[in-house]
Amino acid sequence: MANFETVVVETDLLILGGGMAACGAAVEAAYWAKKAGLKVALVDKAAMDRSGAVAMGLSAINQYVGLKDGANTIEDYVNYVRNDLMGITREDLVASIARHVDSTVHLFEKWGLPIWKDKEGNYVHEGRWQLMINGESYKIIVAEAAKNALGMDNIYERVFITGPLMDGDRCVGAVGFSVREDKFYVFKSRATLVAMGGAVGVFKPRSSGEGAGRAWYPPFNSGASTYFTLMAGAELTCQEVRFIPVRFKDAYGPVGAWFLLFKSRATNALGETYMETRRPELDKWVPYGHVKPVPANLRNWLMMLDVMDGKGPIYMRTEEAIKKIAASESDPKKAKRKLKELEAEAWEDFLDMTISQALLWAATNTQPEEKSSEIAAAEPYFIGSHSGASGAWVSGPKDLAPADYFWGYENLSTTPSMFCAGDASGASSHKFSSGSLTEGRIAAKSAIRYLVNENPPAGNYDDAELERLKEEIFRPLSVYAENKDKTTQVDVNPHYILPKMFQMRLQKMMDEYAGGVTAQFTTSKANLEKCLELLAFLKEDSEKLGARDLHELMRAWENKHRMYQAEVHVRTILFREETRWPGYYFRSDFPSMDEENWKVFVNSKYDPKTGEWTLRKVPVVNMF
Repeated sequence: MANFETVVVETDLLILGGGMAACGAAVEAAYWAKKAGLKVALVDKAAMDRSGAVAMGLSAINQYVGLKDGANTIEDYVNYVRNDLMGITREDLVASIARHVDSTVHLFEKWGLPIWKDKEGNYVHEGRWQLMINGESYKIIVAEAAKNALGMDNIYERVFITGPLMDGDRCVGAVGFSVREDKFYVFKSRATLVAMGGAVGVFKPRSSGEGAGRAWYPPFNSGASTYFTLMAGAELTCQEVRFIPVRFKDAYGPVGAWFLLFKSRATNALGETYMETRRPELDKWVPYGHVKPVPANLRNWLMMLDVMDGKGPIYMRTEEAIKKIAASESDPKKAKRKLKELEAEAWEDFLDMTISQALLWAATNTQPEEKSSEIAAAEPYFIGSHSGASGAWVSGPKDLAPADYFWGYENLSTTPSMFCAGDASGASSHKFSSGSLTEGRIAAKSAIRYLVNENPPAGNYDDAELERLKEEIFRPLSVYAENKDKTTQVDVNPHYILPKMFQMRLQKMMDEYAGGVTAQFTTSKANLEKCLELLAFLKEDSEKLGARDLHELMRAWENKHRMYQAEVHVRTILFREETRWPGYYFRSDFPSMDEENWKVFVNSKYDPKTGEWTLRKVPVVNMF
């Protein structure tokens, strides 16, 4: 402890995170802060060039409304999001992002992102809302814009944020540690913008052992946003709405381009198209079962029914799709050339964003133009920016938000001075990469306006409390050092638990009792209550986490964050007595949707001082 230098950083606005939302916040905040004479600092546990969900790259931008073209309206996009989330969405937040997202995409192109164009110079769409890109360097391009805007003197990379600094009920900064140097960081701010991503690794992954890190959503996202906002006393929403993507099996390659661009079919092992043979099942989930496109969770559900009936494996008919498109050319030479182009695009889809899938194809002698590839439902993720919705309950914009959804400043949480964007902001799904960056811009401009208008004072920082936080942060290092010689095997010791073993326990209980892969994504009141019982034991043992070095200290804190993400998830699923998202999870004791009683948001709040949880229903207000 004495060897760790305390570094104090004072700023007006503190941005936490380095992904798309944080980069958007940096660009926008820098512009408005300069006009107001304010200082902005950004902290990222990684390096911004490869931080966040777009770390490996991306093959498509998934939100582009095209308002200028007149093909779509904001109402169209809101309807799409509402239907895909089975009626549960903050339409004011979705509309706010949708009306600004096109300008963000144009910024990407200005910054140097290659967006596919046709011969007439129009964007090439993957689907109605998606644009194809050459996106291997997507995040590098965006990070460069953020770094240029803020200046590297105001950016702190490789610093892990453990939790908030509080002055009463107000968030006045954050504390953390360097994962490269012996330094304890205290960030003092008058406003804080949380954008630290969602969570992976809470449930046992479908791929185990060497393949465990091949989650589709980045494996280094560990629930920091949820933990930070919970510990700051903020109200959260939609924490039951996890996301389970269908991906190419074992390496988690994306399926979107195959369904939308290549128009491929997915079938069971018997060659049956489950979206057709299982169509009567959609009648049970009216009205959402009858909308187009069919909600993602219901598409999952029809596939899962085939798997549970023993009709697996499930295959993406890549060879059929490629040959069908090539056959549309009447000239044999053109058809052959088209076939080669499609083969290249198939490989590029993975090389742009999931290189491991291309390696798996190569390792298994899979040529997509000749052989189908297996697809499967992945383990659950918490990703409020995609097809999930978990995050903080935030204020909407004044011109769009119903009275109960507005309290002064866009994206302000229920904790004073704390704003949220990206995966940290709840109930505003389907913003993806472009929408997350857009929401970061919205939240940052709002935060600067808050600082100018309200002029909040600097917080009162108690030196004794800072020393307590410092001791708490580095305790795993002390626990390990004091007890490492008491056994001959480093990972088996009655006095501490290492992060990897701790995470295995967490993943096992969530997998078996909270509706993971092993349980076919099914749970019940009895299972959830058992999970809470085991989580209570795990929380006690979290005080005995041990760490051998700074990297393992980071892993210890990541898993502590995951533990709280797990608990709020279990509590909200238990509270919502219905099955609204089959294909994401299924309540065997409440197997149907209850529109009369449960077409509501479930909001949750944690009291860090007492350890008590409060959950409540909040009405869904439809704008359109």
